[in-house]
Amino acid sequence: MDSMTWEFVLRIFIAALLGGAIGLEREYRAKEAGFRTHFLVALGSALFMIVSAYGFEGAMHSPEHRWDVSRVAAQVVSGIGFIGAGTIIFHKSENVVRGLTTAAGLWVTAAIGLACGGGLYVLAAAATFLVLVGLEAFNFILHKFDKHRGA
Repeated sequence: MDSMTWEFVLRIFIAALLGGAIGLEREYRAKEAGFRTHFLVALGSALFMIVSAYGFEGAMHSPEHRWDVSRVAAQVVSGIGFIGAGTIIFHKSENVVRGLTTAAGLWVTAAIGLACGGGLYVLAAAATFLVLVGLEAFNFILHKFDKHRGA
């Protein structure tokens, strides 16, 4: 295997690890989409990005065709929106919506996968860190409000 192939393997491996980290937090909180879902979303997004950017190398140099590698990335965003919508549930009896954070987590996990697929490791790692901090901080703040409300 050539060095570029190893670089692609590294990209999907890092995407899977970062997506899995977010998934572990969701799994720990017993949310609808956990480790496996986030792992697969990040891995798949990275793979789509790599295939989009490098999978058509021979065809891209044809003078009669114009190729836009960002088109596949745009379709990943749309596809993840569809998956995320499946996690959102309105409970009429309680008048609450559940699953929005899970849907948003899948959406940002796809973006992290796309960033890894594009070789933007530091950006993807920073985004993963911010997601985890945001989820944990939000959970901490909610528990503080619940304690004050119950008292």
